[in-house]
Amino acid sequence: MGKRKTQRKNAAMLDSDDDNSSVSSSSTMRSDRMSVSGTEEVEFNKDSLLDEAVDALYEKRGTTRVKALELIIDAFNSNLQHQFVEKKFATLLHQCLNCIKKGSSKEISLASHTIGLLALTVGSGDNAREILEESITPLSQAFKSGSESSKIASLLECLAIITFIGTNDPEETEKSMQIMWQLVHPKQGSNVITVKPSAAVITAVVSAWSFLLTTMDGWRLSSKLWQESITFLSSLLDKDDRSVRIAAGEAVAVIFEMGSLEKFAAEAKGSSDGSVSEGNKSKEGFSHIQGLKGKILNQVRDLSVEAGGKGSAKKDLNNQRNLFKDVLEFLEEGYCPETSVKIGGDSLQTSTWSQFIQLNFLRRFLGGGFTKHMQENEFLQDVVGFTPKRRNLLGSEHISNTEKRMYRSPNSVLNKARTQLLNKQRMLSEGRNIGHFAVNVGDEDF
Repeated sequence: MGKRKTQRKNAAMLDSDDDNSSVSSSSTMRSDRMSVSGTEEVEFNKDSLLDEAVDALYEKRGTTRVKALELIIDAFNSNLQHQFVEKKFATLLHQCLNCIKKGSSKEISLASHTIGLLALTVGSGDNAREILEESITPLSQAFKSGSESSKIASLLECLAIITFIGTNDPEETEKSMQIMWQLVHPKQGSNVITVKPSAAVITAVVSAWSFLLTTMDGWRLSSKLWQESITFLSSLLDKDDRSVRIAAGEAVAVIFEMGSLEKFAAEAKGSSDGSVSEGNKSKEGFSHIQGLKGKILNQVRDLSVEAGGKGSAKKDLNNQRNLFKDVLEFLEEGYCPETSVKIGGDSLQTSTWSQFIQLNFLRRFLGGGFTKHMQENEFLQDVVGFTPKRRNLLGSEHISNTEKRMYRSPNSVLNKARTQLLNKQRMLSEGRNIGHFAVNVGDEDF
């Protein structure tokens, strides 16, 4: 199956310019020291840079805050900042929320991404719960402050991540999904003047919505909500933009995997035992559901063999064909696509649509930090069912990066001692083998 992978370019370190004041000059001097110091000095200096970056979020100048957020994102992508988060969790969260409330579109995008990384770092628990409770209102308001696609996409990713980690309550998850849905499918009769969403925004909404959908029990949601969702997704399958069609196809696959259409049909058929008028309505509802299912099946079949048009990117076309071939096989035969993703020296398999969509969403969000987090972030490992070999070696407890380097470095005291021990064992083993061979030769009959 064609697997999409979007590499997010890692943010650069704070560089020197007039807008940075003390932050830039301090970071430059510390960077020089880091190149010639030991691992403990490096670890200390990195923490100091992060402290300075958080302090820079208080600055009035927007460009200074933007560069500070870029440094923080780079640090969180490069390493798991458990110790830093223990000290600065509340400060970082609330300063990022302030950036969302008053910053430029770029600053809002970076602050949203930082909050998502913060949630992934702390994992499930009280801190994740606090992130969701404190962020839901500022994020909701930020959606209304402008329609720039990149900003909206970052806000959506943030809302999806903090909801995914911060709550197990289906009602709260559904609330976040409704906030997303309103961006592209506002309620009828709403007094809010809406701007027609771009293809990029529609794709981001459907992807984030599908990501949260994978955590829900479809049988607990109302038939009306499901029917509205599926009808809208069916309309998206006819859109010109290929990324919209792919996102809608993935969402449809999850809905079918959860058995939601069967739920609608059962409810509609079961309610036909009432009055004549209610029975007629139920029959109409049942017929509509069956017709919708047939329509989606035909749409998926057509998209799985679509011919490339003028100016059509071959790679995108192949991705679409591969996806909808898998969706078609699932709808007709019930087989889910199996995928395998290489992570370092290990591989991670998915065997359901929900797993596939969760993994792809997390990979897109983390970008260049995906491999690092999958190798060392135990919360993410538990979410996707991944246990790297290195985790078995280093144990399940959090240890500092300095300790890990001390363990892994061939020049560390621990590794030198281990090497000496192995050499001694090898010499003893060779001695025993020679003696054993000599005895055996001596016992042979000639």
